Parts: sequence; C-alpha cells; structure tokens
Amino acid sequence: MSEITHRLVEVPGGRIHVAEQGSGPLVLLVHGFPESWYSWRYQLPALAAAGFRAAAVDVRGYGRSSKPAQVEDYRMVSCVADNAAVVRALGERSAVIVGHDWGSPIAANSALLRPDLFRAVGLLSVPYTPRGPHRPTDGFARMGGEEEFYVSYFQTPGRAEAEIEPDVRGWLAGCYASLSGDTMAESAWLVRPGGRLRDRFPEGVRPAWLTEADLDVYAGEFERTGLTGALNRYRNMDRDWEDLAAWDGAAITQPALFVGGELDPTTSWMGRAVEALPRTLPGLAGAHLLDGCGHWVQQERPDEVNRLLTGWLRSLS
Repeated sequence: MSEITHRLVEVPGGRIHVAEQGSGPLVLLVHGFPESWYSWRYQLPALAAAGFRAAAVDVRGYGRSSKPAQVEDYRMVSCVADNAAVVRALGERSAVIVGHDWGSPIAANSALLRPDLFRAVGLLSVPYTPRGPHRPTDGFARMGGEEEFYVSYFQTPGRAEAEIEPDVRGWLAGCYASLSGDTMAESAWLVRPGGRLRDRFPEGVRPAWLTEADLDVYAGEFERTGLTGALNRYRNMDRDWEDLAAWDGAAITQPALFVGGELDPTTSWMGRAVEALPRTLPGLAGAHLLDGCGHWVQQERPDEVNRLLTGWLRSLS
C-alpha cells in the first residue's frame, strides 16, 4: 500500500495542507477542534486499502495551512471555498466529504453549497442542523443557564487563548479526556462565573485511545501555531447565519451517513437534530450511535468507524 504523502495546495485564501493516501474515488476528510489532519490517521490507510483516495486537510488556521489574520476570514463560506479548491487542486471533478466535530458542519455546508462537487456527505459526532430563525450566539447564551456555555466563552478574541496557551499540552490532554467515553467529565463544557473551561477537565488521566506520542503531535502543532485560528471558527457563527440566509431550513439531498458516540454530550445537546436527520438528510443511509463511545469517534473506535465508512462508500458506487 502507498504511504501517506503531504502537500500544500493553493486556495483563494492561501494554502491548505493535505495528507493523502491511496487511489480511486476521492474522499475528503475534514477535522474538528482542537485537532488536525492527524485525527484521521486510522482512516487514511483503511480507506486507501478499500480502494479510495483519502485526503485529510488541515482546516485553515490549523497545522501547516494558512492562518489569515482577520477573524472574519474564518467564516463558513471561506471553509467551503477551501474544500472546493482542494478538490480541484487534486485534479478531481467530485468527492465524498466526511467531517468530524467542526469538520461536520463544514462538510455539511460544503455539500449544501456545492452539490456540483460533493456527491455525498458523512458526518461524525455533530449532526446536520439547517440554518434556523435565531442568531446562534443568542441560543448559546441561553444554553449555559447561570454558567457559560463553552461556545460563548470562546467568542471574545484572546480570552480562551489566555487560558490555553500557557500550557497547551496539558489543556489538550484535559480537553480530549473530558469528552472521551472512558474518561468523561460531567459538565466539562460549562464555565463557572469567573472560572476557566479547564476547571472541570479531569486531572492526570489520559484516554485509552490517546498515546503520549499522539498528544505530542497535537501539542506540537498548537504550540507552533497558537489557538487563535482554530478558535476563530467559533467567532464566525453569527456571520455564518447571515451568509447562509438563502439556505434557511434547507435539507441536504445527497447520500449521507451519520456516526456518533452514545456518551458524547453533543448527542444530548443536539438530540432534536439527530431525530430530525431523516428530514434534514433525506438521502441518509444510516445513523449510528456507538455504544460506550464519546466524542472522538474515529479515534476512539477506529475499526467500527472504518467499517461503517467503507461499507457506505462502497454502496455509493
């Protein structure tokens, strides 16, 4: 089997780093927060072995990809444009797109806005939610109650960075542990008044799926780049809502797959969105919740996710 290769491709907003393996129909893999292309390390060889060309990007602001200076440069339509440009730069006319965490709405909106390029969409952990009538930050402000929901906490530039960047490795370890099926922390994504997000992270534990070497990779990337580019995606949710007004309530009609973790708090926060998937994704082939699994599904349960992904991808042809 071929090895993973790395390249930088030109996109309208700069350059995007792509890690790819295999040959065949293109499958574009889009990571979430706080991750990188490396979160697909188990899927790249599995998809290549199954006869696909798997390409995992570093989303703008992450890893080796460009890091625009302005907050508004991280809006959803720019991420969609990056994905479209990557498909073209790789010499392909179409792709299946698969995303996890923030990569899931990026993948979903790529399919919604560019059905000419993205012929199917796979969503991990975060279900598709069509644009609704209410400004996103208003909803997140209500979700925290007397405390502060993490998305609200991330809105002010510099605030979360001041918490994270003095100890990137420790913060990442706590973040991953807090949403993993085997080390999950209660209410880890609510911030007490005057507190920090990490105050509820589990101390001194590392989830089984995360080796010290894996943590080194993630920490090394964020220690080099900082967290601002990654956090700026959260700071554009209201801009996204304005940009996507023409697609209010729109369903995604391409073939689709959803895979989540039974223990993932996202499944609870977005329970109505999961129930609505047959309507919002009328081409849905299956919605799978993995028993005992947390948020980081493709890393926590790589064999199960690979089996579901490859089976679905083969059915598309």
